[in-house]
Amino acid sequence: MNDTEINYSELAGRLIMVRLFGTELDADTDAFLRQYKVRGACLFRQNMMDAAQLTRFTGALRDAMGTEALIALDQEGGAVVRSTWVPAPPSAMALGAANDTQLAREVGAAVARAVRALGFNWNFAPVLDLNNNPHNPVIAERSFGADPETATRIAMAWMEGSEGEGVACCVKHFPGHGDTHVDSHRDLPLVDKPLAELERFEFAPFRIAAPEASAVMTAHIVYPALDPKYPATMSRPILTGILRERFGFDGVIITDGMDMHAIAHRYGAGEAAVNALVAGADMVMAIGSRETQIETVHAIAAAIRDGVLPLAEVEARLARLAKLAAAHPAGPVNYMTDVDDRALMARAWRAGLTALGQPQRPERGARIRLVARADVVSDGVSEAGVPAAAIAAALGRLYEVDLVTFLDAETFDWSALPQDGRFTILASTSRRRYGPHARATWLPDLHVALWNPYQALDFGAPALMTYGFAAPALDAVIAWLAGEIDAPGNCPVPGFGGAP
Repeated sequence: MNDTEINYSELAGRLIMVRLFGTELDADTDAFLRQYKVRGACLFRQNMMDAAQLTRFTGALRDAMGTEALIALDQEGGAVVRSTWVPAPPSAMALGAANDTQLAREVGAAVARAVRALGFNWNFAPVLDLNNNPHNPVIAERSFGADPETATRIAMAWMEGSEGEGVACCVKHFPGHGDTHVDSHRDLPLVDKPLAELERFEFAPFRIAAPEASAVMTAHIVYPALDPKYPATMSRPILTGILRERFGFDGVIITDGMDMHAIAHRYGAGEAAVNALVAGADMVMAIGSRETQIETVHAIAAAIRDGVLPLAEVEARLARLAKLAAAHPAGPVNYMTDVDDRALMARAWRAGLTALGQPQRPERGARIRLVARADVVSDGVSEAGVPAAAIAAALGRLYEVDLVTFLDAETFDWSALPQDGRFTILASTSRRRYGPHARATWLPDLHVALWNPYQALDFGAPALMTYGFAAPALDAVIAWLAGEIDAPGNCPVPGFGGAP
């Protein structure tokens, strides 16, 4: 093939995944996808209204992008789900607390059934990050745990369930996001560990998963022991040297979102995309504005034309992407097991329910006081938490409830609560850990940690941990309070007595 026969922009378009705006495929976007032969699209919560709208949207995308379309979403479970009306899967750490590979396999399959019915063929899950950092601001309950072998065994079972239902998985975030103090959506994290420690810990899940995983997502993190200059997303020693050559991974490597501040605040969109492909990525997640998407296409096209990205290597990338699409064809299928899958998810949430410090159940009909955030929040990755009124209503099935809400935990005066003998339940509905004021002065009788389990370590109170706030998680709490179930889970990270 000579230069006059090559459309470099079309080659470039097939190496990117784009974000879309709105809930329908408008004519301008349709033309953009067709012009550059874009094959990848990632949809987010703002693109979704209901099953009918979403299936229509993914169908239009499939028509515009062709038979090799890769239509993706983040449907991990717990707080990180995009389609919120399908059966709600437990978070990874809830499954880690249950420590049941068969249950994880069934949950992964159920997640896949739901999203495939909506027209998706690629799910950016499961997370293989090992969370041993109690202050990690973005992973926490998204991790299956801290023990490399146990967490990976459960994650691989989840992945097996998904793949069996025809939805490709993408393990993330290589080479490991579990021990960071910074959210890469907001800044560039650094994991300054010696190579031996990375080999023993962070690398282990990805090394185990490499022979089986369809795809791997990169981390926007600098690991000085591996590459002192570039984050993993742009590091050839990491993506090619470790993942491809040492681990023997032959599936698709896709970047995390290139609009995240760790990348976008340091590199131009085109420069970043070319760097990632040169490093060894197969697909760039260009999920910024249309302008940055076009800039990305043009920069990649120029890199191919100029030999910065050799044509033979580009063709190898295209072949890997085509293989992934062929093995997981996009297109909705009938979803006949919604009721069964809802029952499965409820069972899974209950299996992970974890008690800390011998919590006591108030008697049915007791007068209780519920303290919870006034607002529901999202950290930009997760869906917003459960409203305080919804928790109060759920507790109202068993108790007479006085609801007290706070705007800012660091200024809320716990001592001002009435001393009237009510049993006080604190319900935590955000991922962020509590600050020094709350930790020093708040004294709940029971702490219900409905999101980040590490929040249970912020107080000396007995706690019940759900690892997520979906309706079946709250139902599990109510069932425990009613004495109908136990809390059989063991928190799979250090500090809780259930993990090394």
